[in-house]
Amino acid sequence: MSNSLPAVGQTASRSFVADEATVRAFSALSHDHNPVHVDDEYAARSRFGQRIAHGMLMGIFISAVLGNDLPGPGAIYLGQTLTFRAPVYIADAVTVMVEVTAVRADKRIVTLRTDVTKADGTLAVTGEATLMLLEE
Repeated sequence: MSNSLPAVGQTASRSFVADEATVRAFSALSHDHNPVHVDDEYAARSRFGQRIAHGMLMGIFISAVLGNDLPGPGAIYLGQTLTFRAPVYIADAVTVMVEVTAVRADKRIVTLRTDVTKADGTLAVTGEATLMLLEE
């Protein structure tokens, strides 16, 4: 495992699908059974017109990129902001893109912009993550 510091401007991305099984598993794990996520009839009457994925599921997708790709294994979350701009519906494909915006070498702290974009190009979630890299 390499714990070298990334460079400002470095990016990584992964694609995910907010499919039925993933949304149901997240609901069970998080104990968040809000009907807008799990009940078709309820969600059809909501402002969204259909079920939407949990917003924090998008946070989990971001975490997967940060923990596996950039900065990668050995990175520990210090903080994450999320701004939800558009709903992610059940079966929507999304791409998570992270970009290093700052590196504090003395503390081994990395700040990254985190975006979740739907397949049609709509920015669904944006935010900023701060992580500490474990010592080499």
